Amino acid sequence: MLIVHHLNHSRSQRVLWALEELNLPYQIVRYQREPTMLAPPALKKVHPLGKSPVVEDNGLILAESGAILEYLQETYDGDNLLRPDSPGEKLACRFWLHYAEGSLMPLLLMKLVFTSLGKKPVPWALRPIGKALGQGVQKAYLNKQLVTHADYIENHLAQSTWFAGESFSIADIQMSYPVMALLARGGMRDLEHTNAWYQRIQQRPAFERAIAQGGPFDIPGG
Repeated sequence: MLIVHHLNHSRSQRVLWALEELNLPYQIVRYQREPTMLAPPALKKVHPLGKSPVVEDNGLILAESGAILEYLQETYDGDNLLRPDSPGEKLACRFWLHYAEGSLMPLLLMKLVFTSLGKKPVPWALRPIGKALGQGVQKAYLNKQLVTHADYIENHLAQSTWFAGESFSIADIQMSYPVMALLARGGMRDLEHTNAWYQRIQQRPAFERAIAQGGPFDIPGG
């Protein structure tokens, strides 16, 4: 049976969602974040990087969300539930699958870090400097970049029901975490088509089952 090493409030929620979409049986091994919001040391016993998600399957240890989703689709998706049919949509699916973590999430992580420089656990004497530094980087660079990416996503979803086209795919599952983080941290609430897409994924029964299996799911804002 597939085993998912699941960290609360993390990217591993996407793996649970994919498994529910494919109606695959799986077992969850649960981990709780440390007070610092980092993953606990116990995850390093499963994979040297100590990150989640990690999936075990027939002796294989799989890490990285995109790689896991591709593996699940290629290995278990005989009915092409998560794979588009046309060559153009397949290419789009691949693009968004890699764009999620390669282009968008680094900016969102930077947003979280620079927003946190004026807060605990930064020592209180350094918080004013940290806050000023964080605000300066966001104003000069980060916020502009996030607006560019938000517009790019919004314009794409204005023309496409799902990220790969008219077919739901692993691209939508992979993009769910960064889009949720963008809406939480980017300060952009008026993205009509992006929010409509977000409403559509929340209405999928497999998404609801994954939340029920994984537990409460929240992405810290910025």
